[in-house]
Amino acid sequence: MTVDLLYHDPALVDFYDLMNTGDAELRRCMALAGEARSVLDLGCGTGQLAVALADGRAVVGVDPAAAMLDVARRRPGGDKVHWVEADARTVRLGRTFDLIVLTGHAFQVFLTQEDRLAVLRTIAAHLAPGGHFLFDTRNPKIEEWREWTPERSQETVQHPRFGTVKSWNDVRMDAVDVATYWTYYEIAATGQLLTAKSKIAFPSQEEVASAIETAGLAVETWFGDWQGGACTPTAREIIPFGRLR
Repeated sequence: MTVDLLYHDPALVDFYDLMNTGDAELRRCMALAGEARSVLDLGCGTGQLAVALADGRAVVGVDPAAAMLDVARRRPGGDKVHWVEADARTVRLGRTFDLIVLTGHAFQVFLTQEDRLAVLRTIAAHLAPGGHFLFDTRNPKIEEWREWTPERSQETVQHPRFGTVKSWNDVRMDAVDVATYWTYYEIAATGQLLTAKSKIAFPSQEEVASAIETAGLAVETWFGDWQGGACTPTAREIIPFGRLR
């Protein structure tokens, strides 16, 4: 995978928490964590979920982007989490966890079946007996990428440091299940334009299920949203919650 500036450029990372609140996601993960005493957050990003889960738990946050981890370490409560700069496909920590999460659609940055299987094998290698895993990916049947045009995605936000910022996206489908999209932030006070080019995949539920089984995992429940709804053909999300097979 090429380096995505959206996660590696400190100026762009500065917008991440502003544009990605993930409140419903956080609440569902906290509820499903239950009595788990140890958590591995793969693709932890800026650490919002990892820090929330660290209250009374041993939490490790893994991400390949140093800029994201810099924000995570500075976050209030960031000292409660052990942060590791590593790739979810290859990291091996030599320990197991009661809960492993991979949220924020991070699963979609893995563009090939081979890479997705590698990530799932990482999960299997680190999952304790009786433990659970949880991750999310957008349902390709909804074709959410159609909303990522300049006309439909444009919004104005107030950044705590930059002031008024106009943001928008653009998108191109490169294949049936892979999209290239561009993120733009225009700072009103200076006219500066920050941009990033990203690629993500949209695997089907059938593809995800097959890879999960191949990795030695089993799904207990398929959610279709972070409120706990069923994973139907019209659900926006594909969220497997499962265990070792």
